[in-house]
Parts: sequence; C-alpha cells; structure tokens
Amino acid sequence: MKRKKTRQILVGNVAIGGGAPVSVQSMTNTDTRDVASTVAQINHLQKAGCEIVRLAVPDEEAAESFRKIKKQVNIPLIADIHFDHHLAIAALRAGADGLRINPGNIGSQKAVAEVVREAQEMRVPIRVGVNAGSLHRDILAKYGHPTPEAMVESGLRHVEFLENLGFHQIKISLKSSNVQTTIRAYELLSAQVDYPLHLGVTEAGTLISGTVKNAVAIGSLLGRGIGDTFRVSLTRDPVEEVKVAWEILRALDLRARGPEIISCPTCGRCEIDLFGLVERVEKALEDITASPKVAIMGCVVNGPGEAREADIGVAGGRGQGILFRKGELVRKIPESDLADVLIREVRKMAEQKILPSGPHFDRRRISIVETCDISLEKEKE
Repeated sequence: MKRKKTRQILVGNVAIGGGAPVSVQSMTNTDTRDVASTVAQINHLQKAGCEIVRLAVPDEEAAESFRKIKKQVNIPLIADIHFDHHLAIAALRAGADGLRINPGNIGSQKAVAEVVREAQEMRVPIRVGVNAGSLHRDILAKYGHPTPEAMVESGLRHVEFLENLGFHQIKISLKSSNVQTTIRAYELLSAQVDYPLHLGVTEAGTLISGTVKNAVAIGSLLGRGIGDTFRVSLTRDPVEEVKVAWEILRALDLRARGPEIISCPTCGRCEIDLFGLVERVEKALEDITASPKVAIMGCVVNGPGEAREADIGVAGGRGQGILFRKGELVRKIPESDLADVLIREVRKMAEQKILPSGPHFDRRRISIVETCDISLEKEKE
C-alpha cells in the first residue's frame, strides 16, 4: 500500500513519519510516583515489542519520579501532561523524549508558549492530542457535539498556535471512542496537513470490544496509508495493547513480530485437543521475535493444506498429527508430543534465522485420513 509521506520527527531514537516504519506505542497504568513498578511495567512493554512508552505526570512528585525512571530504562518516554504547564517543563527537564499535551486544557497561551520554548530548546517533539471529550466550548457550541469537523478544527487551531511560535516538531492525534468519528476525523486532517499522525481510539473498552474498535479504526486508516504511529487503547494490561498492535500491523503486511499462528476455530470434525495445543504453543513462543507462519490444524478438510502452506505446520487427527516443514511432509507425531515438537521446530527456525518464504501449498487437496496413511517417504506426485 502507498503511505502518505509526512514530515519526520524523532522521539528519542525512534523516527516517526517521513517513511519510517509505523511505530507501536503504549502507556503505563502504574502510579508514575511508584518508580519500581513503573520501570518493571516499561520493561515488560518493551519486551512485548513496544517502541515508545507514555507516562502520566499528574504532579511534581510524578515529574521527579519521571527523572528516576528515565535513568533506568532505554526506551523513549513521553510525558502526558494536563492542566499544569509547569509539569510539562519539569518533565522536559527530567529527560522526556516527547510531550503529549492538549493545549486547550494546559493553561493560557502564555503558558503554552513557555512549554513550546522549552521543547524547542531541547529539540523535543510535542503531540497535539485532541480528544472528543475535551474540546473547546466555542467549538462545541459551533458544531453542537464532537463531530469529526469539530475535532479537526480544534487540532488545527492548536497546531497554528505552535507554528506561530516557530515550532514544527509536531505530531497530531484526534481520538474519539466512536470508530466512524475517529476514521473521518483523521481522513479530514490528513488531507490538510503533512505532520505525522498518531492514531488511536480513546476509551475503546475491554479486550474484545476494544480490540475490535481499534482494529477497525486503526486498520482502516493504515490500510489507506494514513498514520505514522499508534496506540491500541484497552482496559487491560498494556502489554495486551502491544500484542494487538502488532497483529494489526501483521494483518496489513506492514510489519511483523513473533510467530504468526494459524489455527482453525474447531468444529465437530476436530479429533485432538486443539485449544490446549494452541494455547501451550503460543505461550511458549512469546519471547520469539522472528515471524514464521505456524499452522496448528485439527480439521480433516483444511488442515493439511494450511499446514503445507505454513513454514511449520501440523495437521492433527485421531490422536496424532503430521508435521510439515516448508511444505514438505516430515513425519507422524503422537498427539502428546505435538506441542513439544512444534515449539522445538519454531525455535530452531528462529535461531537459524530462517525467514518466511511465502506459501508452500501445491493446491492438491489431501485429507488428514489420507495423510495419516502416507509413509515417511516423500509423497509421490
């Protein structure tokens, strides 16, 4: 897909916009004043693949803790500031790699100008974050409610103010809890600016509903080339946000991290404990960053075909499974050994840096019943 070319900014060592890979962000939900807990969560997020972490800075104690946290991690940190511009300045001086502010609630124009001058001096970018729930009263009065047009007007007003101060290290977000409002707002904004855009759906909800909202909104925009970085918002452990984010990128063929597990939803034809098998394999491979396609199938109709098409695959049935590697039948395996064999094969592939090489399926339809009767010799044409 063709991505819109935007200006490039740097958040720490992570490039955003200007053709850089779409980056994954998240936010801690620990008390920033609790340094140990916050550092631990940041490390968990980084291990899961998060590339930029945002921290709430609600008071001076949190700002001072930000300084201590920054010294203990090696991932870019963004300070999230509301209501008090002094906290934004304190966070900058504590080492923040970026600021997220809503210029509409951080104080007077004079206060915002102080923050901008400090950020300019330190070469730290600012995200103008507009949320549907916190628009200016005059804009709400004009449009009646938080429409996409209202959100865009609010964002552009803030951007213009920063530009008039000579500041251009900007990225913009326009977030709503409504998917269609979010999509339309970003479409309108993208047509009017070349600043990098931070995508997201605010207050998206719990794991299932939130994942759907984020996937539809963010996926729709990225699929049309709009967006340079994003956060999946979930009422959940933020590590889950990162996992969902990477699956969105994988689904769009933009980036991949970790094995892609292909597994059937199961039906009355399934003759192995597929749920248990998939959960065990997925859990065991969480630390793998390589991205081979792993098929774990229990279906007598589609199983062998999907297993052949994957880099590593098993087609299970009747208490056993057939292992395929790069489209080649390898051997039969008892059901009790399937998880261990799959985990070992994927780890071997990751260690040898054998990358995915596309589909291997030769389009022959072959059932699990037929496969189980095949000898270990290479299948004849």
